[in-house]
Amino acid sequence: MSIAAAIERSIDVMWQEHANPISLEQLAEIASYSKFHYTRIFNQLTGTSPGRFLTAIRIFMAKRYLLETSDSVTDITYRVGYNSLGTFTSRFTRSVGISPTRYRSLAQDDDLPALAPPAAPPVARGGHGLSSVTGQLYFPADVGPVRVYVGAFNTPIVEGYPQACDVLDEARPFHLQVPDGLWFIRAAAVALEGSSRHRIRPPRLVGSGWAVRARGGRAYSTDVQLREVTQLDLPILLALPELDGTGRPTRTAARADSLPAPGECSPTAGSPFAGARSGTA
Repeated sequence: MSIAAAIERSIDVMWQEHANPISLEQLAEIASYSKFHYTRIFNQLTGTSPGRFLTAIRIFMAKRYLLETSDSVTDITYRVGYNSLGTFTSRFTRSVGISPTRYRSLAQDDDLPALAPPAAPPVARGGHGLSSVTGQLYFPADVGPVRVYVGAFNTPIVEGYPQACDVLDEARPFHLQVPDGLWFIRAAAVALEGSSRHRIRPPRLVGSGWAVRARGGRAYSTDVQLREVTQLDLPILLALPELDGTGRPTRTAARADSLPAPGECSPTAGSPFAGARSGTA
């Protein structure tokens, strides 16, 4: 069995047993590695730890249960392996961007706010202008119609709101404006055609660019190669209308009252776009 296949086998168990306690020792044994060797290889292949990957699976499954069942939030808390409603609610809100109750309400009403490009960002602290990060997206052949969400995050394993975001329905370079700091560029492409047996539709493609260390309002470039999603990619927790709404995805522009304020991304912008590692530009 290949190294990737061994790690994928342990990830399969995470998906199947997400409601139950799963120790690092058990996962390492499933992959036929020592605990320390397993953790190192898992990080190399996914960009995160086994524990954080399992947490992402649990939050993703909670999103699915919120949309596909009438179970209470408390029942779903236990169904995805948490023993505390407060801990679950806090982690869900931090990852998805809104509370479980509000997520269920907005998604069922097809009223999730759409991400939109930030407009007229404010001047960064210290009087320096924001740095510009641009890049070209590259797609596999025969992708079909997609909407691409590109975000700049402050950690390789992204959580919380993106500092900047861009949304593309056409072949043009993305454009982000960020303050000084180290920013990791993540992208997710959502198919605008087709269907899924689940209310939460899977993303079609994911990708990551080189990280950018922005300074003093300079211009930077980092291209993103998008690829098909694999078992080694973290599930997308970001609440996107094309993924989590009940209606058929369209190219219709977002309503004016759902767009973010200038300099902000969506109030529902949440967690990892992809678990792939990045270098530094």
